[in-house]
Amino acid sequence: MSRRHAAEKREVLPDAKFGDLVLAKFINSVMKDGKKATAEQIVYGALDRITAKTSGDPVKVFHEALTNVKPAIEVRSRRVGGATYQVPVEVRTDRRQALAIRWLIEFARKRSETTMVDRLSGELLDASNNRGGAVKKREDTHRMADANKAFSHYRW
Repeated sequence: MSRRHAAEKREVLPDAKFGDLVLAKFINSVMKDGKKATAEQIVYGALDRITAKTSGDPVKVFHEALTNVKPAIEVRSRRVGGATYQVPVEVRTDRRQALAIRWLIEFARKRSETTMVDRLSGELLDASNNRGGAVKKREDTHRMADANKAFSHYRW
């Protein structure tokens, strides 16, 4: 990481179908090897499945899932003297969103359904109902931060 200046934030254009910036970031995170059309097919297919299962607004379900997965606090390693402490710190809003997106995709890929469309729609529905692997990851992160509350005075 450069010490001279922070990297500039790139502007992400809204997605083609719903005009949503967060959904566009999600599609970019699903994308592998620059295959954006495939990533769009996967995400839009998953949103269509959600519409079929819930008969509601799929973008609303997506945002609800993302909100349920966003972590409020996390632990970061802090070296004091010779010891390393896990210090609980609040998560910045842009990092919250990035972590939530990353965890949703990670746990969707680990699911046992046959296609990625099924896996992603299942994980999004589970997350919107406060279930699933991504929500469990957020709860584990919060539990770890709560367990290390004694070291919060080392916060920087």
